[in-house]
Amino acid sequence: MLTLTPHQLRLQCRSGAFSGNTSGFAAGFVQANMAILPRQYAADFLQFCHFNPKPCPLLGMAATPGAIDMPAMAKDLDIRSDLPKYRIFRHGKLADEVTDVRSVWRDDLVTFLIGCSFSFEESLLADGLEIRNITEQVNVPMYRTSLACTPAGVFHGGMVVSMRPMKPADAIRAIQICSRFPQVHGAPVHFGDPAAIGINDITKPDFGDAVSIKPGEVPVFWACGVTPQVAIANANLDFCITHSPGHMLVTDIPNSKLSVF
Repeated sequence: MLTLTPHQLRLQCRSGAFSGNTSGFAAGFVQANMAILPRQYAADFLQFCHFNPKPCPLLGMAATPGAIDMPAMAKDLDIRSDLPKYRIFRHGKLADEVTDVRSVWRDDLVTFLIGCSFSFEESLLADGLEIRNITEQVNVPMYRTSLACTPAGVFHGGMVVSMRPMKPADAIRAIQICSRFPQVHGAPVHFGDPAAIGINDITKPDFGDAVSIKPGEVPVFWACGVTPQVAIANANLDFCITHSPGHMLVTDIPNSKLSVF
């Protein structure tokens, strides 16, 4: 399944044949975090993304409320079924985790797509850097931090980060590589002591799976697109839909298109 095209992978999701995390799949193409909100909150959320471009780099927004397609991002897209797994929130609480949201779809819902760190993993691998969550075939570990986001309207909260362990020299190289991709979180926000950004136990991620950290390695942290889920929960919205952490929309956009140099 690693050799599937983005469209083929989306169709696998739509049919229910694939519901796993998407790290390492459809190499070469942009993956996206997703948030779907009632129209009344869309302006505030758009501003939240604008104020916090590291964790919330906006890739696209549905043209109209209720739209299920985004032609500029992916052909033949049904946003209600073409991700492997979704989370449904009601009144700020996680209410359900499902593989299809057609049964709860509403005509007032607005879809936002946000850059994902899975997109820059390809460039790190091409440079010979190991991505531990791919090696160990697990979801990337993600953590809540003490790094505050700039609030906008009803949305507020701390930054979530993803973590990949590396040798210090490789961490410096990762900074150089990822700086080319600001629309998928760009360079890491921190590496080294987890406690410096409010992470008390690196072995217990808040989202995703723990990975091994070998002697001589340091944890390297990138801003993560799960950040909006924390802001959405804090906003106590009556209803919204997000991707399940690690279960992204795979688009038809080549990763190379997002490189700024």
